[in-house]
Amino acid sequence: MTAAIWTAIGLLAATSLGTLFYLGSRIDALAARVDAGFARVDAGFARVDARFDAQAGHLDARFARVDARLDRMDAKFDQMDAKFDRVDARFDAVDARLDALNARVDAHLGRHAG
Repeated sequence: MTAAIWTAIGLLAATSLGTLFYLGSRIDALAARVDAGFARVDAGFARVDARFDAQAGHLDARFARVDARLDRMDAKFDQMDAKFDRVDARFDAVDARLDALNARVDAHLGRHAG
C-alpha cells in the first residue's frame, strides 16, 4: 500500500513539475510576444516624436516670422498713436482758443447788454 501511495505522490509531483515547466515556457513565449509588441509601439511613438520635432522646428521658424511682422505692426501703431496725440494736442489748442474767444464774447456781451 505504501508503494502505491509513493507512486501516486511521485506521479503527482512529476505531473506538477511538468506542468510548471510547460506553463513556464508558455509564459516566457507570451512575455516575448508582449515585449515585441511593446517594441513596435515604442518604435511607432519614436516615429511620431520625430515627426512632431520636425514640425516643431518648422513652426518655430514660422512663429518667429509672424512675431517679426507683429513687431513691425506694433511700431506702425505706435507711430499712428503719436500722430493721433499730435492731432489731439492741436484740437486741445483750438478748443482752448475757442474757450478764450467765448469768454471774451461773454464779457463783451456782459458789458454792453447788461
